[in-house]
Amino acid sequence: MKKNKKKNKGILFWITGLSGSGKTQIGKKIKKSISNIYGPTLFISGDDMRNIFELKKYTNKARISNGIKFGKFCKFVTNQNINIIFALVSLREKVRKWNRKNISNYVEIYIKTDIKKIMKIGKKKVYKKFNKNIVGLDIRAEFPKSPDIIIENDFKKSIKQLSDNLIKKIKKTI
Repeated sequence: MKKNKKKNKGILFWITGLSGSGKTQIGKKIKKSISNIYGPTLFISGDDMRNIFELKKYTNKARISNGIKFGKFCKFVTNQNINIIFALVSLREKVRKWNRKNISNYVEIYIKTDIKKIMKIGKKKVYKKFNKNIVGLDIRAEFPKSPDIIIENDFKKSIKQLSDNLIKKIKKTI
């Protein structure tokens, strides 16, 4: 989204990246700033939606289906002039294309990190108890080709530093 925000519609800040990249922590950290700058804002994680709707399948097909459903939900909310910060893996091109086509004020934010670093620091148990259907391991990740914003997380900066950097980039983008 390039400085052409539609009035009377909320903004969807779609934060994507590998599990353990810092999406949820960064999303929660920017919520207050986003609310202050752009108005009423919800924070939602992919785990929140999976828990609310009891979504238990993690296959590639289920991930695409759920991602588009999440996009439809976000469109419904943003059409009511409420912003959403949505943090989820969503490394499926089909889902992001749907969002770009159907959601007026869509900002795609990619938290770029190395899966080996995530595994090394042991942030996510999902990689320790690896069985199947893990994006980046046995499900090929479809990383964004042209996100609106990229935040590099090498785990050397604090979540506050990464979040402050993201807010600066958002202000330049919108």
